[in-house]
Amino acid sequence: MTTHHFAPNTFFNTLGAHAPVLSVESGDTVITETLDAHGFDRDGVQRGRDPNPMTGPFFVKGAEPGDALAVKIVRIEMNRATGWTRQGLAWNVVEPAQIPLMPAREKIVWDIERNSGRISLQEPLAALRNWSIPIEPMIGCFGVAPGDGEAISTATSGRFGGNMDYRGFKPGCEVQFPVSVPGALFFLGDVHGCQGDGEIAGTGIETSAEVEFSVRMIKGANIGWPRGETETDIFCAGNARPLEQALQHATAEMLVWLEQRYGLDRIAASHLLGMAVRYDIANVFNPAFSVVCRIEKPWLPNSN
Repeated sequence: MTTHHFAPNTFFNTLGAHAPVLSVESGDTVITETLDAHGFDRDGVQRGRDPNPMTGPFFVKGAEPGDALAVKIVRIEMNRATGWTRQGLAWNVVEPAQIPLMPAREKIVWDIERNSGRISLQEPLAALRNWSIPIEPMIGCFGVAPGDGEAISTATSGRFGGNMDYRGFKPGCEVQFPVSVPGALFFLGDVHGCQGDGEIAGTGIETSAEVEFSVRMIKGANIGWPRGETETDIFCAGNARPLEQALQHATAEMLVWLEQRYGLDRIAASHLLGMAVRYDIANVFNPAFSVVCRIEKPWLPNSN
């Protein structure tokens, strides 16, 4: 088990079969840096292009189609004193009559105070003069190369992961991605200093970061959609439009996982989900929406 310190020089705006930047073994840890969603680094220098330039891909030795790549988010550290958002809400999250009343989508700068662990508006409105939010970092876009030679824009998401913008992708979370190409080819970027559910403003606190993650292979897992686990929950992520289809993907994947891991038949799994399921609307701004089907671990059989 090796820890790699990797300083990226190239960044990609698609998840696909790009030449790997580093080869790692299952069990290894990588410490690297990401750019913000517009491609600016820790020093405010633009080194990548819109949208969401990715660090990677990382080639995981021995990973083959049909396996799952489990990525543990160990640490996310803000490495810049500012981040940015767009003011106003996405038009599709309000009633049509509200759209003409929305403000112009101007870029707004936020101050990231690492010592205090807070984020505040650089030029606050009077009503928010003493208002701030905690730093709660998350990864907005990460995943593996899709199969069939596809290269998918980092603006969207799918079975391979991608731009899911789920606030639960934070330190301590392990996410499994279905492997479709040799080596998996793992990418990451688009870190947010904080974000609410749904990314309804169209951004989180967009900034650069240092990220530490570890990888492990699960041979022959044959999963269909990203799966995740934290100390308190298990979850599955579905990505599609309309929102209902994303929910269907996430729920179907959870049914399969409950059968595979916990030995529940379809009737028992349905009983459990019917009483215990929680749905998180991860993103309703991107080309593909993202819904998370989540179960708190105390509900699971043999969890105690």
